[in-house]
Amino acid sequence: MITKKFVPCIYLYHEHAVKSLGDLSVVETDPLRLVDYYNENNADELIVFDMSESDEEHDAALDILKEICEIAEVDVIGAGNIKRMEDVKKLLYAGCKKAVLDYEKESNIAITEEVSLKFGKDKILAGYNDAQVLAANKELLETYISGMVLMNPHQIRETQKITGLPFYVQINRIALNKLMEIFAYDGVCGVTGNTINDNYREILSLKNLCRENGIQVETFEAAFQWSDFHLNSDGMIPVVVQDYRTLEVLMVAYMNEEAYNLTISTGKMTYYSRSRSELWLKGATSGHFQYVKSLAADCDMDTILARVSQVGAACHTGARSCFFNEITKKDYEESSNPLQVFEEVFDIIKDRKLHPKEGSYTNYLFEKGIDKILKKLGEEATEIVIAAKNPNPNEIKYEISDFLYHMMVLMAEKDVTWEEITTELANR
Repeated sequence: MITKKFVPCIYLYHEHAVKSLGDLSVVETDPLRLVDYYNENNADELIVFDMSESDEEHDAALDILKEICEIAEVDVIGAGNIKRMEDVKKLLYAGCKKAVLDYEKESNIAITEEVSLKFGKDKILAGYNDAQVLAANKELLETYISGMVLMNPHQIRETQKITGLPFYVQINRIALNKLMEIFAYDGVCGVTGNTINDNYREILSLKNLCRENGIQVETFEAAFQWSDFHLNSDGMIPVVVQDYRTLEVLMVAYMNEEAYNLTISTGKMTYYSRSRSELWLKGATSGHFQYVKSLAADCDMDTILARVSQVGAACHTGARSCFFNEITKKDYEESSNPLQVFEEVFDIIKDRKLHPKEGSYTNYLFEKGIDKILKKLGEEATEIVIAAKNPNPNEIKYEISDFLYHMMVLMAEKDVTWEEITTELANR
């Protein structure tokens, strides 16, 4: 059974979100604000349509799309303005999990095989209005495409007669109770369009309605019930909260049964405030929500470890983590976590750029500018090649370290972060 998804979309035009592909009325001047709304209300994915008309607008739209991908808690699908393989590459490199080829354009059909072989069929969808275009390209689709986006809801039956590929349906106006009928079609994997955009606050309720009707939707399923835990004397369980990317410990809080069940059902960390004697949805006041990535219980079933995507600061003081009051410390080498080492060295390089230090080689590079940085980077790359011919492995370690240092100087010069690099690598 296909899991059905609620997929809002953003129609991006002149750096604003507009009503639809055919209605350029501005609905939000800051598209990132819409992403926050969809994050907070249990959307499953997000489709962004780039409606730009010039190359300059297209570049601006890609910059916004990159920001959208950075803050979205769900996979982003990029659509619109694809003319060649390079445009698909730009969408995927901006952070989109998938790109939509417009099958109303022969040029997009023509590059299907090329982009599928280059990026993988799981990254490619086909958008269409008339199911006849599917019939004409059935073999191509089923070989090189992982799914489709149907822009005309009146073509659902025709689509299912032609192919068994899953497809999203764009619907701009429909009674919410009719969504159950749409989801009942086997091939429909999701609904997008203004029906979802205009009712994003109802997504959780609609998911519950789907489940009541035997329709499988994206929700967390708990392997353990509240009765399986060993509780403290207050009838609660402590929760240790980590950043899911860095594994940094952010905070410790407590859950009662209601908080636990709400966390599972909403996907947002909810606790019980012992000081206020009330439920506490983290971020409800500050906007610093914690989106659940995983929950695990310890061996004694008396503590929960939560790995979360933290928006903003975890601590009420404004600090990223609550654990900043150092009690005592013994000197030791923190070199076991490669990303931590990279971040620490990179922080020093960035600090040199902001606060120049006399005699600093790093500042010398910044003062000489981009051409000098690139020259040194090229020299160090060559040194790696030469060292690789030497049977002694130590030399190549030294040269790679030199290269990485100069690469980080370039990153600081171009305002590129390690998080952006690691995210890009993960997306590949």
